[in-house]
Amino acid sequence: MAAAEVLLKTEPAPQSIPVDALGKKEHCIPINTGSYTSHGLATAGFRSSKYTPDEWHQNNYSKFYQSFSDRDNAERIQHESKKLANETLAITNRTQADVTKKLGERIHDINFWKFELQREIDDLIAETELLFQQKVRLEKALDATEIPMQIATDNLECRFRRQGPDLVKDNVEIQLLREVDLLKSVQDLLKRTIEQTKNQIRMNRDAKQNLELDWSDKLDAHNIDDKCGRLNNQSTDIQYHPNSAKFEDNSSTPETWAQFTHDNIVRAERERMASINLRSLIDNVLHDTSDDLREQCNSVNEAFAKRVEEMNDAKTKLENHLQKVLIEIGNQEHNIAMLKDAINDKEAPMQVSQTRLHHRTYRPSVELCRDPVQYRLVSEVGEITDSIEKLKFRLSEAERSLHELEDTRMALEKEIAIKTNSLFIDREKCMTVRTRYPTVIKLSGYQ
Repeated sequence: MAAAEVLLKTEPAPQSIPVDALGKKEHCIPINTGSYTSHGLATAGFRSSKYTPDEWHQNNYSKFYQSFSDRDNAERIQHESKKLANETLAITNRTQADVTKKLGERIHDINFWKFELQREIDDLIAETELLFQQKVRLEKALDATEIPMQIATDNLECRFRRQGPDLVKDNVEIQLLREVDLLKSVQDLLKRTIEQTKNQIRMNRDAKQNLELDWSDKLDAHNIDDKCGRLNNQSTDIQYHPNSAKFEDNSSTPETWAQFTHDNIVRAERERMASINLRSLIDNVLHDTSDDLREQCNSVNEAFAKRVEEMNDAKTKLENHLQKVLIEIGNQEHNIAMLKDAINDKEAPMQVSQTRLHHRTYRPSVELCRDPVQYRLVSEVGEITDSIEKLKFRLSEAERSLHELEDTRMALEKEIAIKTNSLFIDREKCMTVRTRYPTVIKLSGYQ
């Protein structure tokens, strides 16, 4: 039965010499030969157109020989056909078993590369997810730098409203400007790192897509080869495909097939390693930038604290000087009042002396004498006049000093008001706002 199926389902092998090229065997039967033949000539009676007995026997022998020869040839052909059928059956079964075995080996190779592809796909997916989390950290860290930038800018704007001599480029302003420059540098670095991370994520996904396409192709090839491996002579879905026994022009070799998948895996591993290195770089960048920002923030806070301490000390000293000036103003006012009273007190003695001199001018005749009394009265008037001049000079000095003290008081009060305003700006506005400065955790992108 198997041999019949082979004969029915297998095309006969072509002969080396076509049948038409073989010469046709002709069997010549001797007719009317011998000593009693008529040579086919018309004869009279019953002897016309008849064969001799030898011809009759020879004809029978010829038929017997032809029959024997044909039977022998048929038996030989049957024997050879049976042998050929058995041989072809064995060859076909052996070849089919070998093909089935090679299909199994091929499926094993496909499964190996499928496993390698799947492993690399899983690793790349996990790595891409970790890198995406790092990108989120970078974006959070970049957003977190907006608050310090607003704080530093607000501090600079507030301190610009200082008045008079307090509008100085002190260490606080220098540290604030450094903080602004540092924040700009950090923001630029974070933006470049985010862009680099986006590019790496895109390359990771491209590599993953190539691996998935390769894996999908291998899955299709696995299913096809598995289906081919399950086919046998009793399968119901087999049929003739005359043009299938050929090699496609775009087909690959086992070496190029394995090399293609190997190259895809190597490219994916290269991108994965680049992603791992980039994640390490991101950790270092976030750690360094957050530490730098907090260190600069501490420097600014220390500068503010020192400046506030200097302001408080200066303000306290100014207030002490103002208190002393106020006391001195009071004393000077009392001194001026005393000088005015002293000048007023000289009016009566001056009037007495001048009245005495006036009255003595009316002495008669020789009585109008320059006696000691007269000399003393004249000297008394001179003394009183000199005393009044001295008192008035001292009074003008005292009034001028009082005016200077008043100017100093006003200057001190103005300076104290300026210091108070500066203290309010630095301590109440700037330092209070700086308490909202983000923590290292937030600057590192964890919140």
